[in-house]
Amino acid sequence: MSPSMPLAALVEEFLRLHLQGERNASPHTVRNYGADLRQLLEVLGAEAAIETVTLNHLRDYLARSFDAGCGKATVARHRAAVRSLFRYAVRQGYLADSPARLLATPKLARHLPEIPTTEQLNQLLDQPATDPGSSPERDRAILELLYGCGLRVSELVGLNVRDLDFDQMLVRTIGKGRKERLVPCGRKAAEAVRAYLAVRPPAAPSARAALLLNHRGGRLTTRSVGRIVKAAARAFGLPLDLHPHSLRHAFASHLLGEGADLRAIQEMLGHSSLATTQRYTRTEIRQLMEVYDRAMKNVK
Repeated sequence: MSPSMPLAALVEEFLRLHLQGERNASPHTVRNYGADLRQLLEVLGAEAAIETVTLNHLRDYLARSFDAGCGKATVARHRAAVRSLFRYAVRQGYLADSPARLLATPKLARHLPEIPTTEQLNQLLDQPATDPGSSPERDRAILELLYGCGLRVSELVGLNVRDLDFDQMLVRTIGKGRKERLVPCGRKAAEAVRAYLAVRPPAAPSARAALLLNHRGGRLTTRSVGRIVKAAARAFGLPLDLHPHSLRHAFASHLLGEGADLRAIQEMLGHSSLATTQRYTRTEIRQLMEVYDRAMKNVK
């Protein structure tokens, strides 16, 4: 087993090498896990050695989160961060066993994602509205790639121009865990990207390879994409709080509704587990029941 390591050093190594390096986690995930684990340091002390941390210490940390008014989802995330941290410590040889292995987690209600209908998305994609000074060609390409390819927003902003193969109609993307996958690119998405490339502004030296650029020529950020999607939704008065992941949900759910194979959807989304993809089955059932309920009201 490796020599003793302070808990604070383990946390920083875990965030930098494991989350960012190995898993290629989104900045949002790294930020949240970092905040959760630094709260753990406040409870246990940054200089505490990792081998002195016990299950009771970790239970006390989660109990304090409850006492501070954190909801079940937040406490569940705290637990996930702690378990992941100590799994990493075991894998690296810092510990023989994880004290977090037996941590209980609050039972969470399953929330099905709200998604726009095909009619709403057709309206949005046919004529995306943008903020003043924005690029309509770029913003349409963003919406088409999110919905037409089911990309995560982090995958979208990470795209380089060379990642699009117009001959094969494929998009090469790097997902979680730095796993590469090829995603089919539909005709409308390809047309939107070509239209944007025709007017794409000069790129800054640090972003020459990037597909999507901001007004300064730098690579577009996930936060900017969120603002663009919300602005487009607002302009059309969509009843949903639309965000980039809504379009990924819609991509999967609409494919499933058209009879696509669940395994094929899993591959396109880059899910490591089929169970993650299966939640779209529950979305389809919910939508079917809503249609049924409306039909029954009309009959009565």
